[in-house]
Amino acid sequence: MSEGQALWRFPATRFTAMAVFTFLYVPIIVLIVLSFSAGDSSLSRWEGFSTRWYGVVAGDADMLRALKNSLVVASVATVAGTVIAIMAGLATSKARFRGQGVAEASLAMPLIVPDIVAAIAILLFFVAIGIPLGLFSLMLAHTVFAIPIAYLPIRARLQGLDASLAEAAADLYAPPWATFRRIILPLIWPGIISGAMLAFIGSLGDVVVSYFVSGPGSTTLPVYVFSMVRMGVTPAVNAISTILIAVSVTLLTASYLIGRRFQ
Repeated sequence: MSEGQALWRFPATRFTAMAVFTFLYVPIIVLIVLSFSAGDSSLSRWEGFSTRWYGVVAGDADMLRALKNSLVVASVATVAGTVIAIMAGLATSKARFRGQGVAEASLAMPLIVPDIVAAIAILLFFVAIGIPLGLFSLMLAHTVFAIPIAYLPIRARLQGLDASLAEAAADLYAPPWATFRRIILPLIWPGIISGAMLAFIGSLGDVVVSYFVSGPGSTTLPVYVFSMVRMGVTPAVNAISTILIAVSVTLLTASYLIGRRFQ
């Protein structure tokens, strides 16, 4: 009997696992199904197949503007956060230095601070130093959270890197930039891609921080959807939520496949 089969023999393990998966995924499946309902109320009943609400989403100028803002903010935050995460990973993966534990804990701190606390703190900071609320403030705030998300997979990849490769390049008089570009970067590329995609998804779905630090004309899609939900859940909300789920699943699948490809 294999170890996996033995695990299923624990009392209630199978039932608990099925209950957890049901709780997690059935609501998502129902949301996706109802996004194709022809009815006017997403909470009532199935009234036949239709792509009507996807057409409504495509024709809503305000929603498309919010989607554009989300994509711009997520793209900028992902690039900036990933670049900073790479530099932080390189700095903390070499020989240990005084204060390294504090530095690594500080990098991960945004992940453990409650979103509402972080949002209020960032808002107060922007007001104190005079940064106007808008797309720029959103990019800065999202970059703060993109750094630790991208840092963790990059740091894990660097930790498993054979240090003798860089030492051999140095022995052959390769300059540091050439060593990084020709040896280190190709080896940690899967970690960079994974970290960047996770950072992009995290930024794309953020509501709390975006709600506090966005200004007029810079509303992101999650904040726009949140405002719609407060007035009632419509199939249009289901449709745009399904689109966001599709984007997230696509990026996660691509990240997984790239990671397997370069293992």
